[in-house]
Amino acid sequence: MIELRGIETFYWVATLGGFRCAAEKLHTSQPAVSQRVAQLEHALGARLFDRDTRGVRLTAKGQELLPHAERMLQMRHDMLLVARSQNAISGRVCIGVAETIVQTWLPALLERVHNTFPEVVLEIEVDTTPVLRSHLVGRQIDLAFLMGPLADANVENLPLCRYPLAWVASPQLDLGPEPLTLQRVAQLPIITYPSGSRPYQMVREMLLRAGVAAPRMYGLASLAMAVRMARDGIGTSVIAPVFLGKELAEGRLRLLQVAAEPLPELAFTASWLHGSDSHVAAAIARLAAQVAASEEGGEAATDPFFL
Repeated sequence: MIELRGIETFYWVATLGGFRCAAEKLHTSQPAVSQRVAQLEHALGARLFDRDTRGVRLTAKGQELLPHAERMLQMRHDMLLVARSQNAISGRVCIGVAETIVQTWLPALLERVHNTFPEVVLEIEVDTTPVLRSHLVGRQIDLAFLMGPLADANVENLPLCRYPLAWVASPQLDLGPEPLTLQRVAQLPIITYPSGSRPYQMVREMLLRAGVAAPRMYGLASLAMAVRMARDGIGTSVIAPVFLGKELAEGRLRLLQVAAEPLPELAFTASWLHGSDSHVAAAIARLAAQVAASEEGGEAATDPFFL
């Protein structure tokens, strides 16, 4: 029979590099630690450690089983948190947020977090996906809502929502009959997401393939500025119309028909680093997925587009 106590002992011996350190961590004796590991090895039918005068080292099978042990201990930790009460979750959490989320369902999430976890204090950082990715990996933020998922073994990704992109422009612009060609669209600047983003790169490649030798593109981190420039008729824009309801309804912007290949969707994930202290970030990420799925215009994503 495999006991969770034995799995916990195996994890700490492997993590701390020895039986003595594990015994101190678990507030027990070194012989007790040795006995637990021996019982676990017998139950598994596999040797977990090589022992010699230099100490203990994980066997190949031990290295293979260690991630499973860590997940089981994390599940126990999460279960205890839920059992004790959701409201027991507390502390300061720094969340990095892409501006599309700020313009859509972030206010609803903040209200939900406040009602569910009143002891949690949130700090919000709004920036582009490349910056948020860097800050997350550098542990400057605890959780990020960004264009994802992040391809990092240390990062957990939870799909949130997907938003289609569209060509939009001010009705003041005389662009001619639709559908418009890319050459016609490119006679004016094209306003879109920052130059390091997937939408910017895809639109630029699309224009180059259509024979537009030197596309004029404005890549902006501020979506509010991008919308303002499009309303002022500075150029056409490639943007997610999910937060343009007022501008479209009042006729200050309109959707364009452009004869070109389909634009990608913006796919967003909640992303956070693995760790024993990540349960608060994971809990907020799950709330974010619920809020995103319930908001009109947002759809719970299951197969996120990598951006």
